[in-house]
Amino acid sequence: MKRNTIRRLFFLAPVAAGSLVPDSAHASFLHGEALDTAADVMSWVVLIVVPIVVIVLFWLIHILPEKIAERKKHPQAKAIQVLCILSLFFGGLLWPLAWLWAYTKPVLHKLAYGTDVDESIGHGNNKTESADDEVNKLREQIAKLEEQLKASTNGGQA
Repeated sequence: MKRNTIRRLFFLAPVAAGSLVPDSAHASFLHGEALDTAADVMSWVVLIVVPIVVIVLFWLIHILPEKIAERKKHPQAKAIQVLCILSLFFGGLLWPLAWLWAYTKPVLHKLAYGTDVDESIGHGNNKTESADDEVNKLREQIAKLEEQLKASTNGGQA
């Protein structure tokens, strides 16, 4: 019998404690005009800021396979990029496929070309003609400066 009494007291204690709480309660610490202003700010945040943040996060997640493929020098990085763009239009259904493709090793590419990486993907290995011209001009200037330095050191010794 004592156990039943203890159990009843254990379950009735929260009810008794709840009856001691005052009847008046406030839903917010703001009142009047401040409550309206806070509600207006919150509605603008929910209607404008949250959708923009969600769209940006959705986009950033969907370009991850493309960035991974570029970092790993995947030879099919452009195709993975196209699949990422298509995934944006199909609501993310193709994104897992792009993710898996970015992490796979291109075995057939290795059989055909002898390597499973593409060195020309976004790493500045393709030299343009203007860069070659600038390098040649700098080499000529260095050669001229070296000749002037030799002439000045030889002239000073003689």
